[in-house]
Amino acid sequence: MNNETSPAPGVTRPCPLREFEMRFTSSTRGARLARRLVSHRLDSWGHPYTSHANETLTLVTSELVTNAVRHGHVSGRDFHVRLTETAGSPRTLRVEVTDTRTERVPPLAPEEPPGDEESGRGLLIVARLASRWAVAPRVDGPGKTVWAELWLPAETTAPPPVSRFPAKA
Repeated sequence: MNNETSPAPGVTRPCPLREFEMRFTSSTRGARLARRLVSHRLDSWGHPYTSHANETLTLVTSELVTNAVRHGHVSGRDFHVRLTETAGSPRTLRVEVTDTRTERVPPLAPEEPPGDEESGRGLLIVARLASRWAVAPRVDGPGKTVWAELWLPAETTAPPPVSRFPAKA
């Protein structure tokens, strides 16, 4: 569990091996679609639905997009999801969720909600599951990006894309 406020100045992110990004309506339906598409994309990249990487990053995505809809919603504005896989040491899966609400920045040290509250644990889940996570100002307009990374074991090589419908011979 490691969090940051933003990347250090001058630090560049490695070029992704694979990338997926899409805008979604800021609604529960948009959040559900984002979560499903991230899980599907990870499966197509060689991280099966039942793998630790897919299940973990899908849950992290679910928490981040739910927060974007609940706390980052601005009427008439969408949220954006970007999923990347990068090579290197360690190989990394990263999800970024961007919304247009600037004044509601999540705490970097989330605390357990008091008593039997039914909500308020999303960032605790992200902090426990992600290798690192952070909040950064949105680059191309008002808002913020909350991102989380999952470091993959070094001994596995980058999986080839999975073909669900192989060509017939």
